Amino acid sequence: MTTSTIPTSAEPARSRIPSVPGAPLLELRDLKMHFRTRGEGLIGRADHRIRAVDGVSLQLREGETLGLVGESGCGKTTTGRLITRLLEPTGGQILYQGTDIAHLKERELRPYRRELQLIFQDPYSSLNPRHTVGTIVGTALRVHDIVPRGKELARVQELLEVVGLNPEHYNRYPHEFSGGQRQRIGIARALAARPKVIVADEPVSALDVSIQAQVMNLLEDLRKEFGIAFIFIAHDLGVVRHFCDRVAVMYLGRVAEIGDRDGIYGTPRHPYTQALLSAVPDVGVVRGTPPKARIRLVGDVPSPVDPPSGCRFHSRCWKAEEICSTSSPALLEKAPGQLAACHFAEPQPAVQDPVA
Repeated sequence: MTTSTIPTSAEPARSRIPSVPGAPLLELRDLKMHFRTRGEGLIGRADHRIRAVDGVSLQLREGETLGLVGESGCGKTTTGRLITRLLEPTGGQILYQGTDIAHLKERELRPYRRELQLIFQDPYSSLNPRHTVGTIVGTALRVHDIVPRGKELARVQELLEVVGLNPEHYNRYPHEFSGGQRQRIGIARALAARPKVIVADEPVSALDVSIQAQVMNLLEDLRKEFGIAFIFIAHDLGVVRHFCDRVAVMYLGRVAEIGDRDGIYGTPRHPYTQALLSAVPDVGVVRGTPPKARIRLVGDVPSPVDPPSGCRFHSRCWKAEEICSTSSPALLEKAPGQLAACHFAEPQPAVQDPVA
């Protein structure tokens, strides 16, 4: 990857959002997203609410990387789309440099959209097949008036070079590139607006294993070179451990535990976090190390249409007691910088299989 920086250009003063000293770059406060759906009830059709995100609170500081992990359907992707305002939340606040952007109109959102960019999971469906790479990457330059008129092509070519693509391929179409190359195009598109925050929604899960490391190394280089803060959504705990400074574990629309990387992976406190980490393959077994105890969760993930009362994890938790089904635990600090939403949070994972 080239180490050349993205060229600067004269920009209107209004195009950048002034920072607030000491405040988080991005903060979510009790963020909620409920989708309405219609289904068959006892008497005719009935309205239901899918609680995809149901009270998420997070903070992200400049240059930091925060990983969002959890099972499929826990609300990770929906949270990412709320942050970039592809969806308007049902409730709560999205504070970007002190300004609540949760319910801003499209015209008011434009300067914030520039600074909050998204890398999509699927590199095949996220690029318009009718547009050339030059058009795809250059759209943000024109929409936000980032470079002088007539200079878009030079900027597009430099962006392609930054992400490891041939700058002379700006006039090609997405179908002429491999999956890894398409994801690099998506990264170049996100970089075009010079964002301060990038939400990466499982950016390597659709790629071959041999290509995943290349894309992850590219994102790491971009983070260091341009000081971009990342919200990194993934289900691969190994990738998250490699890339992220802090980790938030989500379960059924809520944050179960959040803390720095060493705390989450070394001394997880929430039973759900402990169960997730116990499922990670242990490469030490190949070298003759005895395998660690596996925590097997019973039952399926409850439906977000009708989540359990109290703690949402209690129906699958081996530590659950009566209070867990009646009282929802608050997300409280259990160790310096490490918070967990559990009545019986303990620093050590279970040493025996709880259902064996």
